[in-house]
This record gives sequence, C-alpha cells and structure tokens, in this order.
Amino acid sequence: MSLMGQMMHKPLLISSLLEHAERHNGDIEIVSKRVEGDIHRANWKSIALRSRKLAQALARLGLQAGDCVGTLAWNGYRHIEIYYGVSGSQLVCHTINPRLFPQQVAWIIEDAQDKVIFVDSNIFPLIEKLAPMLACVKHVVVMAARENMPRESALTNLLCYEELLDAEDGQYQWPEFDENTAASICYTSGTTGNPKGAVYAHRSTVLHAFAAALPDAMCLKATDTVLPVVPMFHVNAWGIPYAAALVGCKLVMPGPHMDGASLYNLFEQEKVTMSAGVPTIWLGLLNHVKANDLKFSTFKTTIIGGSACPPAMIRTFENDYGIEVIHAWGMTELSPIGTLGRLKSKHADWSTEDKQKLLEKQGKSIFGIDMRIVDTEGQVLPWDGKSPGDLEVRGHWVISSYFKVDKSPLHDGWFPTGDVATIDPDGYMQITDRSKDVIKSGGEWIGSIDLENVLMGHPAVHEVAAIACAHPKWDERPLMVVVKKPGAEVSVAELLAFYEGKIPKWQTPDDVVFVDELPHTATGKIYKLKLREDFKNHKLPTA
Repeated sequence: MSLMGQMMHKPLLISSLLEHAERHNGDIEIVSKRVEGDIHRANWKSIALRSRKLAQALARLGLQAGDCVGTLAWNGYRHIEIYYGVSGSQLVCHTINPRLFPQQVAWIIEDAQDKVIFVDSNIFPLIEKLAPMLACVKHVVVMAARENMPRESALTNLLCYEELLDAEDGQYQWPEFDENTAASICYTSGTTGNPKGAVYAHRSTVLHAFAAALPDAMCLKATDTVLPVVPMFHVNAWGIPYAAALVGCKLVMPGPHMDGASLYNLFEQEKVTMSAGVPTIWLGLLNHVKANDLKFSTFKTTIIGGSACPPAMIRTFENDYGIEVIHAWGMTELSPIGTLGRLKSKHADWSTEDKQKLLEKQGKSIFGIDMRIVDTEGQVLPWDGKSPGDLEVRGHWVISSYFKVDKSPLHDGWFPTGDVATIDPDGYMQITDRSKDVIKSGGEWIGSIDLENVLMGHPAVHEVAAIACAHPKWDERPLMVVVKKPGAEVSVAELLAFYEGKIPKWQTPDDVVFVDELPHTATGKIYKLKLREDFKNHKLPTA
C-alpha cells in the first residue's frame, strides 16, 4: 500500500482568492470607468466586503446552491463583486455576451435557467425587451444606485443593486464545499445551431489563475497595474479577475468606454503596465496614439489573443512604442488559456527577425495544458513545424463535456479544438486553418451556416456559401458566394439588405459575388477550401 501524504486538505475555492487579496493586498486599488461616465475607486478590501453582502442578498432572494445567476455587464467593480459573491456562495456565475443577437441571449438565459439577471443600466433595454421570453428569471437587478435606475419600466421584478447591498451587513462566512462544484458557465458562440455551455469548476478556475500568473504566461505581479480590455463576458476576461486577486495587483476596468481616446487616457492616468485584448481594439488605440503623436509612459506588455495578431501590429507595438506583445491562443472550452508566445533561453542569440517570426506563432503550452496534432484518421503527427493536423488538447481546465449535452466531445480523452495547426520541435504551435468554416471578425465568431440560411430564404438564390475574406481591420469578414436561380435577377445591395433584422448588424456580410456554380466534395458538401483559394485575393469594398 502506498504511503499517503500527511498534508492539510483545503479545497481550491474561488472565495479563497478574494480572501487572500483582502488580507494581504486589501489597500490595492480597483479603478473603474463606470457606465455613469465617472471614475470609481475601490480596493480589494471593499470589493471583498461588498461581495459578502451580495452573497447575503442572494440568499435573502431565496437562491439555493447550484442556481445560475446571469450577468449582462461591462468590465467594472460591480461585475467583479458578482464574480466572487455568486461563485463564492456556491451559486453559478453565468456571464452573457450582450452583443449576441437578442433571441440568442434569451435562449442562453433559458438554457442556463438563470434565476437572477444582473444588468448594466445601458444594457437594460435589451433585458426589458426580452423579459416576456424569460420564464426562469425571478429578479432583474440593475447595477446602479437608486438615482441611476431606469425612470420607468414595465418590469415588476426590478431591483436596485446598491439598495440590495445596503440592506446587508457583510458578516458572512464563505462556505466550504467540494472544489469540483460548478463555479461559472460560459457559452460558446454557436457556429452551428445554438451556443453550448462550458461549465467551469472552482478547482479548474483556481488552477487556471495560478497558471495564468506564471512568468512564462501573463507574468502577473503585485507591482502590476492591469487593464483587461477583453470583456468579462469573454471567457471570464481570460481569467484576469481571478489571477489579479491571486497576486494582489491593481485592476483598471474600462467599462463600455473602449474607443482609442478613452483607453489611452485611462492607461496614462492610472499608470497601466499591462493589458490584454483582441487585435481589433488595439487597432483603434494605435490609430489614436499615432494620429495624435502620443507615447505610452508606463504601458509595457500586452497579451493579444481572440484571433491571430497581424505581424505588422506586433512590430508597431514593439518597434514604435517599446511594448512587448505576447501572442496567445485559447478557447471557451479551455477556460480559455492554452498557449502563449514566450521565448526560451536557447533563443537569446537568435536575430531579432528570427525571434519575431517565432513570436508570431500562437506559442507553447503552459503547465496544465497538453496538446497534440492528428491526421484525419486520428494518427498522431510529428512536431516538425511542417505537418498540419487537427489540434487536440487535454488538461486541468479543459472541458470533458458540454452543459446538458449527453454526447462527449472527446476523442481518446483529448478535446478536438476545431483548429488545424503545426507544432515545431520546441513545442511552439501555429494555427494554420480552421477545420470548421467559422469566420472570426475582431475576435468574435460569425457562424457561416447562419449567414447561408438567411440568403437561402431569398427567392432569387439557388445556392450559397459563406467564406472568410481577409480584412485589414477586422482580420476576417464574411463574403457570400451566390448561385442565382435560373432567370432570376438580384443585386448585391438587395441581398445585403435582406439580412436586416435577421442577424446582428455587425455580422452582416461585407460583399456578395455571383458564380455559375459552387464546387462540391464527393459527399455533396460545398468545397469551401477551394472557394477560399479562389477568392483569397478578393478585395472587400470595406477593406
């Protein structure tokens, strides 16, 4: 019989991150640019107290362990309080992307069976419109003080966030429970059909926070001031609200103010040293800085993920502004961090050009994630940097199944990512393609099937395929390749106008091209690889 360790057993719980931050870094600031427009200052101690008050308030509203609590909110101190107050009290925090099509938001809320929805005041009209479809929602809490509540509303179950907290004393002890308990749920942007839920455990979230803070990952320190540009509804802001509590650093939350000027002012006023977000946001910031001949005084590092960062952007950050870019890759199903681009000691003598080329890849695994590439038969391929294959991962914060979906997505115990990649002998992974034909615009997914389904409803359309077309600002935008019905006449403008009200405005394709026929595979599927090749040099009118 093996000799067992004689160590204390303390479950890995999200509340322990907040307790640590309060006890050891209580005076470290949390600064938020609010929806109200002003700058709000809190610290880890006040956030911890208000999180406990929130836990008390939710218990008073009758919520039971395991109930889901939804949020439709931007990055701010109240959203952090909800992260901790909900998960810490054995409820499940469900962040919802307000940019999804309204019907999808309603579907997600009903699927998760959210009992309470917390909503920022400028997103409130969305929830008010959807309210009749949300049978599961018992209370809607507007994240504001009484004076900023909606003037009039038909909703009878409306509550004020600050009044909820003011009614409690904060004398609350975080409960101890199994670390494998659900802590939060994030839904993937559905590429086919409805989105699917990824349910994270307390254990997986705490381990992810540890790994994210490591020197070869985000390299977070107590001396950092971090501004997460990535929204808190995008896979828990890549775990930053948890990793920040773990190291006790200052957080600066931009709220909905994501334009270049607002971000630059916040970076400078609050002496931000580090940030994280998708390439599209950085384009706006860089354009503002360049147009006004500005420099950054404290900003040193940014993590860029969500979609591939253009090499030109990496070079602009590093050569013009002295800011290190860490290229990263992950997925909702990975909580989300999988790889980050950091150099090894062996690269010290490499030329600047060779180093940059290596850092343009998606990077190497951090501890907790293992990866492999396989061919179409499932045979494992070599790490030679040349052989592309389907990327599969496994690890401490990778899902084993989707919420309410019986069929396991795993292949031999590995999660198939849907990406096609190469891995070099040093373990640096590079995404070369996607096995699914999803279009990635500014870090947001656009499902090609949805776009095709809309146009198939037009009387002049015989057959249609949506493909990704390169775009200088958004990385990719949708191009529709259309075969008209015999004798039918229809214009590009008419087809683009046909999308109005059927999908979110930002997902509307940028262009339509007409062809005599579409290429098909032997099984009768549209051969999109061939189409992408045919239209790789197509110039979009918006480009």
